[in-house]
Amino acid sequence: MIWPFRRKSKKRMARIVIDEPITSSTRISVIKALKQVEDREFPALILRIDSPGGTVGDSQEIYSAIKRLKEKGCKVIASFGNISASGGVYIGVASDKIVANPGTITGSIGVIIRGNNLSELLNKIGIKFETVKSGIYKDILSPDKPLSDEGRKLLQGLIDESYKQFTEAVAEGRNLPIEDVKKFADGRIFTGTQAKELGLVDEIGDEFAARDLAAEMVKIDPKIQPVTFGKKKKKILGLIPGSKIVQNIFFELNSSNKMLWLYKP
Repeated sequence: MIWPFRRKSKKRMARIVIDEPITSSTRISVIKALKQVEDREFPALILRIDSPGGTVGDSQEIYSAIKRLKEKGCKVIASFGNISASGGVYIGVASDKIVANPGTITGSIGVIIRGNNLSELLNKIGIKFETVKSGIYKDILSPDKPLSDEGRKLLQGLIDESYKQFTEAVAEGRNLPIEDVKKFADGRIFTGTQAKELGLVDEIGDEFAARDLAAEMVKIDPKIQPVTFGKKKKKILGLIPGSKIVQNIFFELNSSNKMLWLYKP
């Protein structure tokens, strides 16, 4: 049902910020914000990305939501901040245009999955896991044993398929031949300037340049401030010194044994 009193914003642009590793909580807040942008019929969206990437599934769902918004007629311009790498790139290539700072760290197109082999430590302290399973691969990447050659081959197959999906999305979004994408999609990182030379970025500039571009594309006044959606409430943890370290530890624990589109030096 279309509500007659629904507020519309056809003379302003919207703005969504992704400034953290991409996780399920990021996905929930960003997709909710994208729906708000759609409902209010904004003609353009500035997608400000300052993220090293994150989990594959969450990145893909945000990517799909952006494409659905574009199908409704909204122009999406991605603005890369300090870093927009791996999953951040995947989300970015769903946009109509990408603007990056000359020194933005971007790229890192690739897939990684990590587990923890604690078998030697567990043996030293006398801890053993008792496992009952239905198949030989059911406990793959279990921390109480090293990864077998067969298990490594199985995981490599998953990585290769995820990598294929990533490179195909970049090729489609940036209108590049897949062979050209694979030449630089080996996990390396680039500056914004280098990314523009490769065709990964359209223009060099800051977020204000991205706003000017969006305003020009949809013929609205660039001086009108965009409406920001998806702002997260500051948690008490965020006010504690060193909280970023704690958040990174939580991310490491939560992302263990998951396929990641993540730049992690």
